[in-house]
Amino acid sequence: MKKRCEWLTDDEIYIEYHDKEWGVPVYTDHALFEMLLLEGAQAGLSWITILKRRQTYRKAYGDFDPEKMAKWNDEKIQKLLKDPGIIRNKLKVGAAKQNAQAYLQTIKDHGSFKKFLWSFVGDKPIINCWTTISEIPATTKESDALSKALKKKDFKFVGSTICYAFMQAVGMVNDHIITCYRYKEIKNL
Repeated sequence: MKKRCEWLTDDEIYIEYHDKEWGVPVYTDHALFEMLLLEGAQAGLSWITILKRRQTYRKAYGDFDPEKMAKWNDEKIQKLLKDPGIIRNKLKVGAAKQNAQAYLQTIKDHGSFKKFLWSFVGDKPIINCWTTISEIPATTKESDALSKALKKKDFKFVGSTICYAFMQAVGMVNDHIITCYRYKEIKNL
C-alpha cells in the first residue's frame, strides 16, 4: 500500500486528486485561472466540497471562459445563484466575474497569467521537506506577496491562506510530506 499525505481521506475522488493533480506544476493560464477560482469558492469550506462540484462548476462557468465570465450580466448571476451544483454564495459568484475581468487585465499587463503567478516563486517550484502535516504552514511570505499583488489587481477571495492552498495545488510549492510516494515523483518532474 502506498504511503500518502496525512491529510488525505479515504474518498476516491480525493485520493485521485492527491495522486494525479495536487502539487503537479501547472503552467497553462486557463488551468491556473480555473484553480484560483475554485480555491476562492472553497473559502470557509472543505476542499472536497469543491472538488466534488468541479464538473458542475465547469458547466455553470462555461468551462471557465474568462471572456464570457467577464461579461456576465445580472440575469446570468441570478441563474448561477439558483444552481445547486455550485456554492450559491452571491459574493463568491460575483467574485468569479470580477476575477475574470482582473485575469484578462493581468494577461494584458504581463503577457500571461502563468508568467505573473510563477514570478512569486522565482519561476520554479519551492520544494519543502515536511515530515508531518503539522509542519505545513497556512501561509508563507510568498503567499502573502501573491495575495497582496492579486488584491492590487482587483482579484477577490485571494487572501494569503487561499493563495497558499492554490500554490500547493498548482505545484508552485511541493508540500507532499517526504514519506508520501508523490513527494519524490513531484520533486523529479
